[in-house]
Amino acid sequence: MKGNRTKYSAAFKAQVAIEALKEQETLAELSKRFGVHSQMISNWKNEMLRRGSEIFSTKEPDEAARRREKALYEKIGRLEVEVDFCRRVSERLGTLKPGKDK
Repeated sequence: MKGNRTKYSAAFKAQVAIEALKEQETLAELSKRFGVHSQMISNWKNEMLRRGSEIFSTKEPDEAARRREKALYEKIGRLEVEVDFCRRVSERLGTLKPGKDK
């Protein structure tokens, strides 16, 4: 009988890996505390050490960029609706044959 694999969030993995990096508790203690196998904690710790520099090499997108991106996607959506509307009206008026893209 197969068991379901537990999927852990990135935030949880980071929290456990940080605790392991502190080395204030043994892997066995951390395993018991977080309910995760000690080998998994060791893997997360090693991955944190290996890929930690990536955190500082890429900048997190700022809030203004996120707002601009959201506004652009909203505009794209509105324009797509307008194009579809114009295409349907054009087909009804006979200026565009049904199924044609141009």
